[in-house]
Amino acid sequence: MHLTQAIQRNAQTKGGHTALQCGELSRTWSEVEGRVARLAGALQSRGVEPGERVAMLALNSDRYYEYYYAVPWAGAVLVPLNIRWSVKENLYSLNDSGATVLFVDDMFQDVGQQLFELSDTLKLVIYTGDGETPQGMLNYEQLIAEAEPVSASECDTGEMAGIFYTGGTTGFPKGVMLSHQNIWTSTFSAMVDFDLHRRADAVVLHAAPMFHLACGTMLWSSTIGGVTQTFVPAFESGRVLKIIEQERVTDTLLVPTMVSMLLASDALAGCDVSSLKQVVYGASPMPEGTLLEAMEKMPSVGFCQAYGQTELSPIATILAPEYHVLEGPKAGKIRAAGRAGYCVTLEIRAADGKALPAGTVGEVAVKGPNTMMGYWNNPEQTAKTLIDGWVMTGDAGYLDDDGFLFLVDRIKDMIVTGGENVFSAEVESAVSKHPAVHEVVVIGIPSEQWGESVHAIVRLKPGESVEEVDIVNFCREEIAGYKVPRSVEFRQEPFPITGAGKLRKNSLRDPYWEGKDRKIN
Repeated sequence: MHLTQAIQRNAQTKGGHTALQCGELSRTWSEVEGRVARLAGALQSRGVEPGERVAMLALNSDRYYEYYYAVPWAGAVLVPLNIRWSVKENLYSLNDSGATVLFVDDMFQDVGQQLFELSDTLKLVIYTGDGETPQGMLNYEQLIAEAEPVSASECDTGEMAGIFYTGGTTGFPKGVMLSHQNIWTSTFSAMVDFDLHRRADAVVLHAAPMFHLACGTMLWSSTIGGVTQTFVPAFESGRVLKIIEQERVTDTLLVPTMVSMLLASDALAGCDVSSLKQVVYGASPMPEGTLLEAMEKMPSVGFCQAYGQTELSPIATILAPEYHVLEGPKAGKIRAAGRAGYCVTLEIRAADGKALPAGTVGEVAVKGPNTMMGYWNNPEQTAKTLIDGWVMTGDAGYLDDDGFLFLVDRIKDMIVTGGENVFSAEVESAVSKHPAVHEVVVIGIPSEQWGESVHAIVRLKPGESVEEVDIVNFCREEIAGYKVPRSVEFRQEPFPITGAGKLRKNSLRDPYWEGKDRKIN
């Protein structure tokens, strides 16, 4: 199946039904199909060839939705850019992917201009905002108005649909290549698990950032289900609650940090959220205390956990709402990450690659039509992660006798903070560039607000003296804000090493996790 087939089916079977709402704007499925076909035509008329990469840097909107479908409609490849990354990081992603077109909105028009001037590959920048079109850019609405619609591309389903950049183990982002089949199978199974195909009155709110594959999954699965979708540019508790109330939102996807912010909002008590039937949460584990509070304050809402990673398109397991209970025959699973999704085969592997029995901790391995094609231009990292068709997730966990996955730690040197992945090597690379730094180790430590917090342990060069704020400010010029250390510790004694001379990072990390039954938060 191709990504675009869902749009075509909806236009054919429910053309007059509301597809998208964004502020005062409302469009039917027929209107959306027409705009997507013309935007694809505009790309082709300006020389975008099949397989060419097309990037977007923008806040959530109906136009971002159209980008997600017009690019594959034209036969090109999606490259959504991280709105929280620095110019340097997104410039790397543009050059690495070879993207030739970039869409930007009002928020990122200045950054878009910088990227266009610095990039080795960009040929066009398309402005999706509502203001005056910046010099040198093309206007989004004008392109659609002037273009002829084209037929949807009928590429092979195994061909690449998108490159989605994640943090890198070597200090550089890695581009995860996903095919049409990868995304379709994962999101189709998500549609069934989220029950988005049997509720004609469903209204899905996109409040998580749309560049993130978790939100992409909610978008694609909602489209396959043919339900109405609405958007908020960026998450803000009061605004999200207001939209839920006004537009009678039934479903949304949030990262745990967003759930915490909703619970802390003074506006929650005064808002009518009775329409909300389901909150899907993922991207990082939900602290049990936060989940219990959410279940208490929003008793009519069903909570559904989705666990996975970009390399899995991204679904591995689902913990359905009926297991978010404290009593009855389905109780006892609330700390689980769920059971394998449809089309997913899941095993727990020992270090030698052998499958382990229930109750034994090992590395989570996943295989299925949702597993990535590999990392773009990175065969070495691909070979380490994708083994005989199995994605080695880098997460440690075990299966119980009912097939529920329980996560206990990370094998990969990765931190998940506020729903975003941060590889320690990225931060260590940035800190190490400070002229006063001799040696640095970066670890994740527990955080009530963010789940995990980035913590740097630094040894300075002889005679040097800097403060925590100096390290933090220096990093802000190198990496995205969420990757910047939230705390810095200075040490004089050498870091612990093994007999083979390797750093014993666990010796530095373990004291912060003492007393906790799992080493992820």
